[in-house]
Amino acid sequence: MGLGGTTLQTLKLATIPTPSSSSLRSVFKPLSQSFLYRHSRRRPALQLFFVRGLSAPAVQATATATPKTTSPDENGMKLQWKAAIDFKWIRDNKDAVAANIKKRNSNANLEHVLELYHKMLNLQKEVERLRGERNVVANKMKGKLESSERQRLIEEGKNLKEGLLSLEEDLLKLTDELQQEAQCIPNMTHPDVPIGGEDFSTIRKMVGTPHEFSFPVKDHLQLGKELDLFDFDAASEVSGSKFYYLKNEAVMLEMGLINWTLLEVMKRGFTPLTTPEIVRSSIVEKCGFQPRGANTQVYSIEDSDQCLIGTAEIPVGGIHMDSIIAASLLPLKYVAVSHCFRTEAGAAGTASRGLYRVHQFSKVEMFILCRPEESDFYHEELIRIEEDLFSSLGLHYKTLDMASGDLGAPAYRKFDIEAWMPGLARFGEISSASNCTDYQSRRLGIRFRSSEPALTNPKKGKSNLAPPQFVHTLNATACAVPRMIVCILENNQQEDGSVIIPEPLRPFMGGLEFIHPKPR
Repeated sequence: MGLGGTTLQTLKLATIPTPSSSSLRSVFKPLSQSFLYRHSRRRPALQLFFVRGLSAPAVQATATATPKTTSPDENGMKLQWKAAIDFKWIRDNKDAVAANIKKRNSNANLEHVLELYHKMLNLQKEVERLRGERNVVANKMKGKLESSERQRLIEEGKNLKEGLLSLEEDLLKLTDELQQEAQCIPNMTHPDVPIGGEDFSTIRKMVGTPHEFSFPVKDHLQLGKELDLFDFDAASEVSGSKFYYLKNEAVMLEMGLINWTLLEVMKRGFTPLTTPEIVRSSIVEKCGFQPRGANTQVYSIEDSDQCLIGTAEIPVGGIHMDSIIAASLLPLKYVAVSHCFRTEAGAAGTASRGLYRVHQFSKVEMFILCRPEESDFYHEELIRIEEDLFSSLGLHYKTLDMASGDLGAPAYRKFDIEAWMPGLARFGEISSASNCTDYQSRRLGIRFRSSEPALTNPKKGKSNLAPPQFVHTLNATACAVPRMIVCILENNQQEDGSVIIPEPLRPFMGGLEFIHPKPR
């Protein structure tokens, strides 16, 4: 459809993987060195290293190739990007991996993965054998030979070359198939995670008690209508169901929530970001989101390899893709503000009404890259930040250690926070915090290298630096705006129809203390 000479691309549901959040001088500190080095023309030596894509022989020679997105082949087919999956570890720990797949209710086919891996190893050996024979023939050709012998060697070399090309093509196809199957295997699970479905999740912490009201409680939809804060009807005509306009004080409330949350998280050492909201579909895949039947949550852009983000975790995860970070720069902590887009396929019922489940919303997301031995520590830090934020707003909430069957493929462990929503008369999820260990970094190719020398003596001509390791990544929701608005309106409603603004937000809303009903 043309508009002012510009062609607008249409959106359709994707069939791609999904998911499965001091002084002003100290607050507004510069971006981290790592971020600046990555985006500047001149980078100090040994601060950030870049990974070059492996050649085809190198990919064939190793079972843990560096992740790399390949370009379309000569037939126009998009080749599979490679994740650095440790197939040998999977094979050597087959029973543990199989048990993990079962308790996470995954449909990954471990036996098929191991069968493909065995075939790949055998095919690699055959390829190496033919390469050796070809080299022997090439060396013989360098000497003085009778014409008949030279002709025989030429024919032998030609046959070896043709056979090798055929085997290398088979190996490439087999490697792609192995990658596709293996990428369905979920991350391993923390030993303390409860086993079972969502109902088996355990309560880690309960904060506060439900507000007691001496008058009939209204839900956020009724409050929004009486206070003139939302317009779902107009948005439905303009965009479709599950879209909305925020109006009047609701706009100030959204902006106040974002700015307050951002500053609070920045005080804890996080670098602020705004992110692209359209990303390549391969980045979504590399963050480990797998399709769940027909209920994909991702909007894709028709006739392109791009889609709308469902969370800022995805573009933030891509910042350091295919790079090696100096260990001295870790941890890297980011807090990102973005709009998020989700199809919410399959969502229905009164629990999904109003702002609780929508197609587009604003969110503040935290993201950390760290050393492997530190990820449990930073997971606790993320959940503590979330709890501090929600306690500051006076919410009654509980923190849950989510059961194995409720974990998305990337998560090693996940904590959810659910807040009491009086209008719904139940708890509703407002945030989550996940430790993804090296599941995402093996796909995104994010590694770190220590400046300490290797323990073993390097070979002549080799660097004595320790080999790079994959970082661990963590993400957590600091503020999902629509659900926070639901909580604030329903918990802070007054008998006269007004709503009290939580004290921490007032400086970010021009000093506003109440939202009052509008004169009719």
